[in-house]
Amino acid sequence: MLSDAFDREVTGLRVSLTDRCNFDCVYCHNEGLGDTRGPLAASDAEMGTDTVVRMLEVAAEFGIDSVKFTGGEPMLRRDLAEIVRRTPESMTTSLTTNGTFLPGRASALREAGLSRVNISQDTADPDAFRELTQSGAYESVIDGVDAAIEAGLAPVKLNMVVFEQTAGYVPEMVDRVADTDGLRLQLIEYMPEISGHPEWAIDIDRVHGWLEEQADRVTNREMHDRRRYHVDGDAEEGLVEVVDPVGNRDFCANCHRVRVTHDGHLKGCLNRHDDLRAIGETKAEMRETLRETVANRVPYYGEYLVETDGEWRMNERYLETESEIAE
Repeated sequence: MLSDAFDREVTGLRVSLTDRCNFDCVYCHNEGLGDTRGPLAASDAEMGTDTVVRMLEVAAEFGIDSVKFTGGEPMLRRDLAEIVRRTPESMTTSLTTNGTFLPGRASALREAGLSRVNISQDTADPDAFRELTQSGAYESVIDGVDAAIEAGLAPVKLNMVVFEQTAGYVPEMVDRVADTDGLRLQLIEYMPEISGHPEWAIDIDRVHGWLEEQADRVTNREMHDRRRYHVDGDAEEGLVEVVDPVGNRDFCANCHRVRVTHDGHLKGCLNRHDDLRAIGETKAEMRETLRETVANRVPYYGEYLVETDGEWRMNERYLETESEIAE
């Protein structure tokens, strides 16, 4: 097991399989890389099947026991089921998707070994959904949620980014998961430092406060020290979880993941780009890159990006490193 200088063991890997997407969400930061999405044809830089699998095998050697496949929209990869099938047996697999391709494919992914899915849905209103995603695929997402539950990819987590345009829909989304077996809700704090538009951000503590009033009990999850709100309804368990990284040192202190970008680079933090390292093609190169990435993790991303007069800027202590890598 690899541990960084702050005694955080790395137990999870987050792998972006593509930066392509059939949506154009207004808040997208593309796994911290910015809105770099291009046409729906794969670029030459996109990792091939064998490269992804080799990286997973190396991760498993170090005791990393879970992988989440992300994008872009990872289901645009035609080899997704093969990648899941070839993932080492010691690793549990999950997927973050917009859900539009799950009908007709959810069962095959389950058979390949996929354990569960997170599906992005920021509102229960079709018109608002169209405006937020620049897509009219609301019904396809709902069908995808149903297909995932039916295939046994439960619990299905609905990912909802909470910001000015979506905050008003939180009560409706909470009611939905409280009344539907197999569904959970993950409220994700909007990150203006990588998404832009700081005026869209809301006070996430107000969301916590409202949930505490609705919940029958509150628990904490070890991963990122997340608060969980258990809300009674028709479902066996209505569970709402808040992901609140902005300005939250405890969140980072409990982070045990590193990330692989779609073009084959490792990064120790979603918000950092100065530590991007090419994973290489051989297992020996991948092992060394993984060791270096973990060794260079920072204790708190707020030490990398700082807010000054309403704008997020890179901490001066990292500017030299960023410049050297750019050269």
